[in-house]
Amino acid sequence: MSEPVVRSQSAVPLGLAALLACLSMISPFSIDTFFPSMRAMQAQFDISALSVQQTITAYFIPYAVMSLVHGPLSDALGRRLVVLWGLLLYTVASLACAVAPSFAALLLFRAIQGMTAGAGLTVGRAIISDLYKGADAQRLMSVVTVMFSLAPAIAPVVGGYIHIFYSWRGVFFFLTFIGAALFFVCYRLLPETHPISKRVSLHFGTLSRNVCKILCNSKFLFLAMCSAMQFAAVMLYIGSAPAIILDTWELSETEFIYLFLPVISGFLLGAITSGKLAGHSDPRKLMLLGLLLTIMASLLGIVLNIFIMEPPRLTQQLVIFCTALGVQFVFPVVTIRVMALYPQWRGSVAAVQSFLQLAIASFMMGIVAPLLHGNLGYIACSSFFLALSALCFALFSEGQKALEGTT
Repeated sequence: MSEPVVRSQSAVPLGLAALLACLSMISPFSIDTFFPSMRAMQAQFDISALSVQQTITAYFIPYAVMSLVHGPLSDALGRRLVVLWGLLLYTVASLACAVAPSFAALLLFRAIQGMTAGAGLTVGRAIISDLYKGADAQRLMSVVTVMFSLAPAIAPVVGGYIHIFYSWRGVFFFLTFIGAALFFVCYRLLPETHPISKRVSLHFGTLSRNVCKILCNSKFLFLAMCSAMQFAAVMLYIGSAPAIILDTWELSETEFIYLFLPVISGFLLGAITSGKLAGHSDPRKLMLLGLLLTIMASLLGIVLNIFIMEPPRLTQQLVIFCTALGVQFVFPVVTIRVMALYPQWRGSVAAVQSFLQLAIASFMMGIVAPLLHGNLGYIACSSFFLALSALCFALFSEGQKALEGTT
């Protein structure tokens, strides 16, 4: 059997972008769809708000850890096989969540969901880097992000209506359907972009050394931490969504769109702008703009909550929008730069980057967010600290020489 030939292309293939975006959408759907059901789950299992928030932590921690596995596995076994197995196991885990007899069982099956849901997202980044370089990769990454960004806006609204008509278990049956449908589509349409001649041996020691080498590259570490800290700045708002919507803003289970629409609008505009500027502007300047925008948005949130007792919801939504916009200016640039450091280990690079990003996000959503109780002033202060840390990491990265490749 002949190996696939990967050619550099200049046009963005919308079909492939849509498929990769759908794979990336599994994670936001797995997180956001059941947000409107969290209070009902809390009542049914007779647990505290902090306990029910651990359905996010139970998902995110395995998600982060397994991101270190999915990428290296795809380097050794190929992209397609890892994605298909991930989707199959995710579907089974979602079905188990839907019929979970206890909260402990639900947490267990949520962990299995997390272990498998990230295969498409992590491997998808490697697929983009397999096919494209430089500005073309940035454009495709931006197109995928535009499509992917619709998920967090749609998911809680869909989840709210499913919860009203079918309870929280219906939400997990819905996720089961999504997993099964994507498995079928990927089985039919997903190409293999990592030929056998470029694969590394499936040896735990070798893969571990590769991961350690990537982590020991200070330029990679600073860049990855930059995007992870800034991403966490917006994930704080998402992790606090139930408290913000139901308590602070006193809205209903079907009105989560009021928080998620600003996030998605920021992601969409940032992705479109980043794609348009790819190849026409200095990526580092775009990255700096995104970092400063998130910092200024957080400062605005702090000022609003200091001088105005109950700031208008529209101004709070503007803060969230600008925070998300800044994140999307930074993420594609950082991803392309870290991939260029180790072109022979793109799957492993994507895995380590995802691990750092998700580990920090899981801590913010599962531990920090419940402690802030939906207080938008506290959230803005925390976001400011995260965004300022991201800027510091970006400045540190400029003083480091790349150990491999070019950036």
